[in-house]
Amino acid sequence: MSADDIRRAISRIAHEIVERNHGVDDVVLVGLQRGGTWIADVLGARIAEIESRSDMVVGRLDVSMFRDDIGIRPVVPGAISDIPRDITGAVVVLVDDVLYTGRTVRAALEGLNAFGRPRAVQLAVLVDRGHRELPIRPDFVGKNLPTHPSDEVSVAPEGVDVVHGGVQ
Repeated sequence: MSADDIRRAISRIAHEIVERNHGVDDVVLVGLQRGGTWIADVLGARIAEIESRSDMVVGRLDVSMFRDDIGIRPVVPGAISDIPRDITGAVVVLVDDVLYTGRTVRAALEGLNAFGRPRAVQLAVLVDRGHRELPIRPDFVGKNLPTHPSDEVSVAPEGVDVVHGGVQ
C-alpha cells in the first residue's frame, strides 16, 4: 500500500464508521499504542471533516500491562494511556495498524475497563494479515493482506512494508 492507498483506506473507514453508527455523537476513537495512535488521529480528523464537527474524541491506550504473554516476552510500555472522557455508554472504536494474532486487541478490551464500560466496542485496522489465535474479527479493514507467519508488516503514513521471512 502506498501513501495514497493509506489515505484512501482511512477515508473509506471514516465513512464506514459514520454510516454504521448513524453519525458519531457517542463515538470515541481509541488508538492502540504505538501503531494505532497516528491512524486514530488521522481518522478522527477525517471523521470531523465528514461530520462538520470539531469535538471528535480521540484517545490512546497502552495495552502492554494487559497482555497475556507477559511471561513469554518482555513488557515494553508504549506510552501513557489517555482517553479524554469516561467511555461508559459510548461506542468505542479501537484503532490499530495491523491485526495479526488478536492478542493486542484482547489486551485492549481488558485495558478499556479502567475508563468505563462502553455500550459497544468496534475494531478498525489498516491491515488484516490473518493468522488469528483468538476469535477476533475487525469491523473496519483498510486492506486484507495475506502473509506468512514469519513475515513482518510495518505501517507508516508513507506506506505498508512487508518483510518476507527477514527478506524485504
